[in-house]
Amino acid sequence: MNFFKSFFASCLGSIVAMVVVIFGLIWIISMSGGDEVLVGDNSVLHLDLDVPIVETEREDPFAGVPFFGGNTPRPVGLAQLRLAISKAKDDAKIKGIYLNVSAPQAGYAAIEEIRKSLEDFRSGGKWVIVFSEGMTEQAYYLASVADKIYLHPEGDVEFNGLAIDVTFFKRLFDKLEIKPEIFRVGEFKSAVEPFILEKMSEQNRLQLTELIESINDQVIAGVAAARKLPVERVKEISDKMLVHNPAQAKELGLIDSLAYADQVEEIVKKRAGVDKLSLVKYTTYKKTVTATGTSKNEVAVIVAEGTIVSGKADASQGVIASETFTKELRKVREDEDVKAVVIRINSPGGSSLASDAMWREIMLTSQSKPVIASMADYAASGGYYMAMACDTIVAQPHTITGSIGVFSVLYDASGFLGNKLGITSEELKTGEIGELITISRPLTEVERSIWQQRTEDVYDTFTKKAAEGRNTTQEAIKAVASGRVWSGLQAKERGLVDIIGTFEDAVKVAAAAADLKDDYKVRFYPRYTPSFFEQIVTQIEEDNEESVIREQLGGYYYLYNQLKDVKSYQGTQARMPYTLRIH
Repeated sequence: MNFFKSFFASCLGSIVAMVVVIFGLIWIISMSGGDEVLVGDNSVLHLDLDVPIVETEREDPFAGVPFFGGNTPRPVGLAQLRLAISKAKDDAKIKGIYLNVSAPQAGYAAIEEIRKSLEDFRSGGKWVIVFSEGMTEQAYYLASVADKIYLHPEGDVEFNGLAIDVTFFKRLFDKLEIKPEIFRVGEFKSAVEPFILEKMSEQNRLQLTELIESINDQVIAGVAAARKLPVERVKEISDKMLVHNPAQAKELGLIDSLAYADQVEEIVKKRAGVDKLSLVKYTTYKKTVTATGTSKNEVAVIVAEGTIVSGKADASQGVIASETFTKELRKVREDEDVKAVVIRINSPGGSSLASDAMWREIMLTSQSKPVIASMADYAASGGYYMAMACDTIVAQPHTITGSIGVFSVLYDASGFLGNKLGITSEELKTGEIGELITISRPLTEVERSIWQQRTEDVYDTFTKKAAEGRNTTQEAIKAVASGRVWSGLQAKERGLVDIIGTFEDAVKVAAAAADLKDDYKVRFYPRYTPSFFEQIVTQIEEDNEESVIREQLGGYYYLYNQLKDVKSYQGTQARMPYTLRIH
């Protein structure tokens, strides 16, 4: 009896404690989140971009709340950031932008989008000042667009060209006695190479070399134009890594001066014409921005970011789920107020079946209203599968796209199960063919031929539909396909992309195609709004799991993500050759 008394007392105490915590959270958030944002005269917008850059931000229930959120940097959405900078350009109370950037977690296409926004901000007669204690290649490319760049006297600038890291898992699989069963089409479809090789094939070495050279040429040209230096000189500085210390960075014209943070703040204060500096944080200023206009006409933007999978999923899961995507697209297609659609794609691909399902929905939508593809950092393989159904494809010069190819992967883990774990199995079958997806035994030659034929059939469908979408022949598509990846600029030269431009350019193309002139508003989808408690649970899970892993692994966090992805490489995939780390 005493046991049950103690048990129920303990449960009651836990429930009371949980209720107190929940109501305490609600009170804290309500006290801190409801104030009107006031921006004073002669203010300076402060951007700290040493954070993950994503397409759109999710609501953060702990934003601005004391004692919550930890030290984990919250992602900044390109959509919200662009709007904030655009509003600041026309806001008489904002005199300039003070930018801190050292190591933004973004690809070059995302950096280019921010760079263009800052250029537009400056075109209105306002200024951008950068201070950094040290800059990666991406950080410097972004900073180079500013009026002035100040570097910490003991800082450094990484400006020595681009590199790609490719991680190989063959030895790991050998040690574990796991044998990948590989089926692919296309000599450049190298997504499976990390499972079967210990180094790059010559074809992969060729395509990746040409890819980074194309992107690097764009970076060199952008830096040269922004810093008013000859392209040849900037290329020499980069190729030979002539910058080894801050003094050399200043001497060679990559930065303007060496200074400490307090000295730069004094400079910003003078620029703003005030005795007391008023910095408005981005997280605060974005609350003053309204994304939609008053027009009845709408250009709907469907955000497709992450790996492509079948089924349902919300944006917080970091995948493009075919059922969820098609539901959103069908919704905007049937909405009479939506006059045009932009598909914003940031994906290395994934499931070929899911890609085809979304292709179909995009094709149906394009029959009733203009559909424009806007490519971000990645729009490759399954990501390109989506884009090729659109009327017009807009890409950044730095976008990684193409990878028109297919592969299938299964795993024979019988050695691992039997020799490492002591698990054996036996299969009974009524015919010659057994289970086509199994890890407990190797495939037979007949089963392998079936998988290879399936893979070739998917590739044939992929290239045929790409040819239809691009108004060319299947042979012409195959000539630039074979799983090869291209930069946006290379893709434009080969007819895979129509326009080199920004997201805003894609929106303008969509509005023009619908004959809207300037009478339209832009709205982003999916418009998933989680409940208050869902947001809290999600945020706590992220802080307690992902952020801890990220902090512990540091620079090796990308390996953890690649290992997580391995489990999704089962079956037929329209996926680019791994997620490239260009730095």
